[in-house]
Amino acid sequence: MKYSILMSMLLSCLAQAETVFVTLEKDNALAVVDPVEGKLLKTIEIGQRPRGIALSPDYKYLYVATSDDDTVKVFATDSYQEVAQLPSGEDPETFALNPAGNLLYVSNEDDNLVTVIDVINKKEIAQIKVGVEPEGIAVSPDNQWVISASETTNMIHWIDPKTNEIVENTLVDPRPRAAHFTADSTQLWVTSEIAGTLMILDVNTKQIIKTIRLDIPGVNADKIQPVGVVVDKERRWGYVAIGPANRVAVINAQTFEIEKFLLVGQRVWNLAFSPDQKRLYSTNGRSNDISIIDLESHKVTKSVAVGRFPWGIVAKP
Repeated sequence: MKYSILMSMLLSCLAQAETVFVTLEKDNALAVVDPVEGKLLKTIEIGQRPRGIALSPDYKYLYVATSDDDTVKVFATDSYQEVAQLPSGEDPETFALNPAGNLLYVSNEDDNLVTVIDVINKKEIAQIKVGVEPEGIAVSPDNQWVISASETTNMIHWIDPKTNEIVENTLVDPRPRAAHFTADSTQLWVTSEIAGTLMILDVNTKQIIKTIRLDIPGVNADKIQPVGVVVDKERRWGYVAIGPANRVAVINAQTFEIEKFLLVGQRVWNLAFSPDQKRLYSTNGRSNDISIIDLESHKVTKSVAVGRFPWGIVAKP
């Protein structure tokens, strides 16, 4: 009986094991967090002005855009050692991996380009001319589309990954910041920083099917600046980080109704799910912490101080 209880406890601990990685823009560092215990484990210097971050599909490698180094660095997640640098073009900020993990698409905001990188051979294979100030970028889970959101052109560019050419453009609200495909690849959710809106696009028609104004009672309109957006795998809930409003919007992904706003830290930038999607993490740039949100109750359960200007965030099991 004692052995059975011990094994049960061990399996429970293993099931909860998880690591969160956070880029610290002002500290030139990566924060490593245990979200179950709610504590900062270590901080690692990784390069100048780290922002965009992603994990390889097998969780073995961590990709970080060190913007002022003009590269995307690759780190082993077991040792935190740098293993490669990728030719990302100038001032990389955001990027997206394709589902296979062999191609990486980088937004080069200053040059109005998307750079395509062969991750295996560590070489640039294409540059795609897009609109002015590209930032948000995403690859559909079915690998049929790469999209680039151009902040000043106010467009979503639909890129065919087979040809690396733009095949269609969609005009959206001013200054689109972030974009996220639903897991079934049928919808694209896009935030507009200036309009204070969330737009939901039908992937088949490339048209907006719903625009949601993220008005918050008691908060001035100039504080409502949506940035990061994610949708759960079952398309039940969507979540939007609303910048200096210091809140995350909870949206019913079936009815497109706003259910509630969750108060988090100051200047919330980006969001990431836990691997089991039971928790959501937000980076709060001005309060130098991350918030941990329980998704069953939709309540903020904890904040963890991580360092100066947390920007990007990912979680691995």
